[in-house]
Amino acid sequence: MRLLVRLIVAAFFVFAGVSHFQHPHQFEKIVPPWLPGPLVLVYVSGIFEILGGLGILLESTRHVAGWGLIALLIAVFPANIYMAVSQVKIFGFPSQPWMAWARLPLQFVFLAAVYWSCEL
Repeated sequence: MRLLVRLIVAAFFVFAGVSHFQHPHQFEKIVPPWLPGPLVLVYVSGIFEILGGLGILLESTRHVAGWGLIALLIAVFPANIYMAVSQVKIFGFPSQPWMAWARLPLQFVFLAAVYWSCEL
């Protein structure tokens, strides 16, 4: 079961990271305005999502990659809050304002999934 969750988590992060390069301006919209260089932050977070997603697949890098993904999830949480508070839409999501708020607790589900699947 741990392997299955790890594969799902890895796929999610690699997909999300690649999306940061395919549609950077969508992700740029949810970077809080008080942070400098939103486009650079989108690319940097995309790189770390890809590296973390791939890194948890290898036993030799799993531990470091898992902690890196946890740090990344914490680092991007302000963008998720900003998205909810400012009612910013990316890719047409959320279709309803409550959906952005409902998404916030999912960050803790992702944190738990990374922690558990990487055996941290």
